[in-house]
Amino acid sequence: MMYKNSILLGTIGGYRDRFHQFQKDRSLEERLEIAKTIPRTHGVEPVYPQDLGADGSGAAAVKASGLAVSAVNVNIKTEPKFRDGSFTSTDAGLRAETVQYIKTAMDLAADLGTDMITVCPLIDGWDYAFQADHQKQWGWTIEAFAAATAHRSDVKVSIEYKAYESRNHIVMPTMAKTLHLCDRVGAPNLGVTMDVGHALIAGECPAAELAIAHDAGRLFYVHFNDNDRGADWDMLPASVHLWQTLETLHYMRRIGYDGWVAYDVFTRTGDNVEAIASTFEIMEDLEKILDKLGQDTIESIIASGMPQQGYRDLVKGLL
Repeated sequence: MMYKNSILLGTIGGYRDRFHQFQKDRSLEERLEIAKTIPRTHGVEPVYPQDLGADGSGAAAVKASGLAVSAVNVNIKTEPKFRDGSFTSTDAGLRAETVQYIKTAMDLAADLGTDMITVCPLIDGWDYAFQADHQKQWGWTIEAFAAATAHRSDVKVSIEYKAYESRNHIVMPTMAKTLHLCDRVGAPNLGVTMDVGHALIAGECPAAELAIAHDAGRLFYVHFNDNDRGADWDMLPASVHLWQTLETLHYMRRIGYDGWVAYDVFTRTGDNVEAIASTFEIMEDLEKILDKLGQDTIESIIASGMPQQGYRDLVKGLL
């Protein structure tokens, strides 16, 4: 395993949906202490401003923990002011404030010893036909990321795309459109967070999307989880899509990905800390399966175009 495991600090705190709260709230300090006890943890992903504070005061606790930081996650969706959009708000002042969130997070990231922030613009999009001015939304998005990436060249801005939620349609729903945006902006420090669960609900093949992001030189970050493609359930990796997860890990090996991997895994039942510990163990076991199958065998199956005996050999390799 060449990559490094990171805990999204939100996954070991409170978790709720429209109907229930499933996990208890924990302070930043509590979550950092817990993270230190979970085996195979290499770092954490804190959220700005919810974890780090609008003034960045929470950075002191992260530093004191001694944990490395994979990226600063910028939340520009849940505060009431963002209800009608952040990057694509019709309010120019709010769009400017959104860009300032990114710039502040970039400064905090550098202060915390990482070279990356990640952002998922889930509130930017539309629900109904004729609800949004698509030309303006696209133009505002380009302008926002151009301004943000120009703030400092030593910190990467990684966009986590998603097909839907909170909007029925989101401005950046797929890998292809996100890479197109990166090209339109043109900044070398703008790239993509490839979330396996988000690729699945978009009807994508995670391994294929990872490959094209790498080819574009814009694969900055990877998130793992799983779902049934019906919704982004944030389940344990490979709990539904075993073969697709193994294929994604194989391509990470093939391209030599040695960056950070974080895990959007939220659990309704049981202990959420145990879920993250189990996630790390599952990922290690998946790597062992790849070792058992053997890279040469996998590559020969790919080269063969997967005739019947290829799938047979894959299945036998699990025995």
